Amino acid sequence: MAKIAKYQPGKIEPRWQRYWDQHQTFRTLKDPERPKFYCLVMFPYPSGRIHMGHLRNYAIGDVIARYKKLRGFNILHPMGWDAFGLPAENAAMDKGIPPAKWTTENIRTMSRQLRAMGLSYDWDREIATCSEEYYRWNQWLFLRMHEKGLAYKKMSAVNWCPSCRTVLANEQVVDGQCWRCESPITQKELSQWFLRITDYAEELLKDCARLTGWPERVIAMQTHWIGRSEGVEVDFPLTGESDKTLRIFTTRPDTLCGATFMVMAPEHPLVESLVQGKPGAKEAMAAIQRMTGQDRKVRTAQDLEKEGVFTGAHAINPLTREEIPIWVANFVLMEYGTGIIMSVPAHDQRDFEFAKKYHLPIRLVIQNPEHSLDPQHLAQAYTEETGNLVESGPFSGLSVKESQEKIAQHIEKNGLGKRAVHYKLRDWGISRQRYWGTPIPIIYCEECGIVPVPEKDLPVRLPPDISPETRAGKSPLQECTTFYEASCPKCRRPARRETDTMDTFVDSSWYFLRYTDPHASDAPINPQEVSDWMPVDQYIGGIEHAVLHLLYARFFTKVIRDLGLMGPNPVNEPFTRLLTQGMVVKETHTCPRHGYLFPEEVTETQNCALCPQDRESSRVKVGRTEKMSKSKKNVVDPETLLERYGADTARLFILFAAPPEKDLEWNDAGVEGATRFLHRAWRLIHQYADTLHEISPLPEDLKTLPDPLRKIRTAVHRTIRKVTQDIEKQYHFNTAISALMELVNTLYLARETAGPEIKSGGAQKAAKALWKETLETLVVLLSPFVPHLSEELWKQLGHDQSVFCAPWPDWDEAAIQSDTLSIVVQVNGRVRAQLQIPADLDEETIRQRALVHASIQPWISGKEIRKLIQVPGRLINIVV
Repeated sequence: MAKIAKYQPGKIEPRWQRYWDQHQTFRTLKDPERPKFYCLVMFPYPSGRIHMGHLRNYAIGDVIARYKKLRGFNILHPMGWDAFGLPAENAAMDKGIPPAKWTTENIRTMSRQLRAMGLSYDWDREIATCSEEYYRWNQWLFLRMHEKGLAYKKMSAVNWCPSCRTVLANEQVVDGQCWRCESPITQKELSQWFLRITDYAEELLKDCARLTGWPERVIAMQTHWIGRSEGVEVDFPLTGESDKTLRIFTTRPDTLCGATFMVMAPEHPLVESLVQGKPGAKEAMAAIQRMTGQDRKVRTAQDLEKEGVFTGAHAINPLTREEIPIWVANFVLMEYGTGIIMSVPAHDQRDFEFAKKYHLPIRLVIQNPEHSLDPQHLAQAYTEETGNLVESGPFSGLSVKESQEKIAQHIEKNGLGKRAVHYKLRDWGISRQRYWGTPIPIIYCEECGIVPVPEKDLPVRLPPDISPETRAGKSPLQECTTFYEASCPKCRRPARRETDTMDTFVDSSWYFLRYTDPHASDAPINPQEVSDWMPVDQYIGGIEHAVLHLLYARFFTKVIRDLGLMGPNPVNEPFTRLLTQGMVVKETHTCPRHGYLFPEEVTETQNCALCPQDRESSRVKVGRTEKMSKSKKNVVDPETLLERYGADTARLFILFAAPPEKDLEWNDAGVEGATRFLHRAWRLIHQYADTLHEISPLPEDLKTLPDPLRKIRTAVHRTIRKVTQDIEKQYHFNTAISALMELVNTLYLARETAGPEIKSGGAQKAAKALWKETLETLVVLLSPFVPHLSEELWKQLGHDQSVFCAPWPDWDEAAIQSDTLSIVVQVNGRVRAQLQIPADLDEETIRQRALVHASIQPWISGKEIRKLIQVPGRLINIVV
């Protein structure tokens, strides 16, 4: 390679990227003498262009992977594409081209963009979930789950997005809206395929304790979503129908005698039968239908306006034997408990508000310890679990805790119900009424019923072309006869293929296992490779996936383990450490006339540059910093950034501007500062590179070095320690980079003493040896953050191999220790003196010097020394 005199990212970066490709520098290797490290960033959806969030995520993962490679680990650092999904289908249909073509073009574009960032991926392991080689194994795993009873079909009220025209899982509904397009969700009754994730609810919950490398916030979100509750299921017989009961689940059996009415979810399948034939049934069903369409999150909010309808039916409280009315209300959801609750208005605030609104009876059955509750004049529900039962028959007088056990025993003994554990978690509905996804491998036969596609017939392939006109609220595959017409695998009669496709979260629930051997042809994963590489040591991705993707990935890992596919060392959890990075945010600018403005459209006087001379009406409003968004016009184009400054500058700014877990506020001045630093580092090393190729090693006795050189060495080794610890502990790349900037400043200042001697060729051998060690160390420390510049400077320092073949430097504690120490001396906690002493003095001698110091004597003379506290190397406190 020709030597470049000036730092020119546009020349340096492409040639080192070619070098890495040609030499397969980052190819995954397995040296049995080295430990393994699996570093993974959540794979992207191929939208066609990378954004600043991508740039940040991948830079973070790349630093970790490169650092671990320098530390001597075998590295698995793969990349792929989460390539199925609604956006690709919608965009392709709008343009009148097949989604496969659209997606392939986007992958090609984004792959080029990511390669331009200089990321250390093993591209030989690249996968795309829309390829037949991948999605056939989605189908294979589905069939194995179906055999085990983990995949099943049933009629269900589902979340329907009218804009995306498909079903969404509960986890994909955010504030009553579609997680992708933010359209309001409605309810629809459909026959759907489900995966029985509830079979693993208890293990998923218990194993949260194993996730010690995950953020506490994510653990809390998963725990809350699984939602384990211990309580009692109780049957309330319907009046007039001795053989029918309504089953409720309660965690407060102590309040059973206070249940004065029941409330059902509007979606409950028994609602219509209870209302039919009753007075006002038509009006009641209309109100119930309206409640069904309300936002689920709003329906459970504390400040919700409670709305209800009396069914006209009654049930019997099994403890009091009283008839109580059955209502339907908007604050009860089908997915919680059994979809029916016993309402105890004296001891539940929602029930209290509902009872007050509809003039229903309120009965106090728990008296507080002060006996101050008046059952006739309750201002609000008493919800504490302290006090004693009243008006509760044989259980009156018992404490709340004691009565809970006694009443549970009574219910079980008398056949009124049973103890139970319930979860908020519901089975995962995976049916999607779309084209661009994995076909569900099922055939429907009038004679044989539901028939799995034989394994030899996999994959069930998507037809290559789908007409854009087939989008009228149902799966396009339903109108594609060449797809849905099939023969029954059992009886060979004409049959119909399933036209729903799988939720794309199925694709991302096991891709990390496939990366260990993406070319395995006889099974979805290679057992030996999984044993060698799993679990993922560091996973990186957004907090928005805390419930969706991460919960499903944990579930799939446990299912695949139980299917016996993992080999000799099965894992229970897929990800050892999880880093949830912050967003990239930027200020918004708004003009009253033109709406959102790009920063360059705002003048220095904070006026809109697009407006006419009337400046009063063009005053720009500066908004709060928000996530970069095209709609907010606060987007910075990564490609423009890379073209103008180079990948290393972009990486350095992103890594330096904020810790990975915090939001990064975009700052153009910060980008300029990053590029100035790289130019300074280049000039410093380039200046001496030619003079340091053949240098003798440092002398064995480093104390013989002149004082200026020893100070340089101290600064270098302190920097090694700082950078190493900041990366190892919490990935504090910003403070690690700051330490490197300080070192460069120190070295520029040091040129006034040692530097010019080297440049002129008249320096001692030790000085040259020290500078060679110093500059080489600086380049290695910089290399995870700015790999292209580091490779070029490493080459200039006389090395033939890549800098990533070098070892990470170790710091020398002896070099870090100063020759002298400054010891603070206190008397009764107040500073009275400061000692400057040789660093090698023993602690006893230091104590003696402190006691006889002229500034200390007046404070201790003639007094009894009761205690002497010594912090080695820092402080002595004399207590008199």
